[in-house]
Amino acid sequence: MNYFQGKVAWVTGASSGIGEEIARQVARNGARVVLSARNEKALEKIRLSLPNPENHLIVPLDLEHSAHFSELAEKVFSEMGSIDFLFNNGGLSQRSEASVTPLEVDRRIMEINFFGNVALTKAVLPYFQKQKSGHIIVISSVSGKFGFFLRSAYSASKHALHGFYESVLLEEEKNGIHVTIACPGKINTDISLHALNEKGTEHGVMDHNQETGMPVEECVSQLLSAVNKKKKEVLIGNKEIKAVFLKRFFPKLFWKVIRKQSAT
Repeated sequence: MNYFQGKVAWVTGASSGIGEEIARQVARNGARVVLSARNEKALEKIRLSLPNPENHLIVPLDLEHSAHFSELAEKVFSEMGSIDFLFNNGGLSQRSEASVTPLEVDRRIMEINFFGNVALTKAVLPYFQKQKSGHIIVISSVSGKFGFFLRSAYSASKHALHGFYESVLLEEEKNGIHVTIACPGKINTDISLHALNEKGTEHGVMDHNQETGMPVEECVSQLLSAVNKKKKEVLIGNKEIKAVFLKRFFPKLFWKVIRKQSAT
């Protein structure tokens, strides 16, 4: 994928799961990677395992606290010389019913998944606009296309990303900026372990859906292929992604099918 050769890719949520695998694959394809997440030790371990580790940069950040993101963007641009890709991957899932979930948990999920995501994009956009190029990759979810059990706030945050970034896509075409919204389904990562329950603490369980999901390596391979082709949206997963088309074309059947699916 020569699209990444010699380019700078900033990846959030890079300490595990899809984010870690994005960092590994774009680095193998010649990109210099900016690794961001809260866990600096995990990021350093990953950086050292990448090809040419001296070419990569660690920039710790917490999506829940975004006031200083403009300073971080300035640091990245200053040290790396450019920013070509922003992989907005970091986020938090949920495993709790809406009726028993306190509003502060809903707000925290929205702050991390939507406002933190948007804040980083707003910090990077001026650099993309100035250089008249750039590619924003947003990791949404199939839950961004329809609601699901135990995912009310999570699904809401992902739906919101679609509205925001479809608007950005239209507004920034004149500046040579591309947007790709990715909607993974069941992917074999630790996302369910760290999902918030109704108490605002970690779910701590590896869901069957994640355990039996698509390997993360295949997920990211499909993602980067879509980015290389400058696709505006890509669905990634196994048979679960068919539900998106089912809802669009056969809504009555969709509701019959979806209510029978396991929440975990």
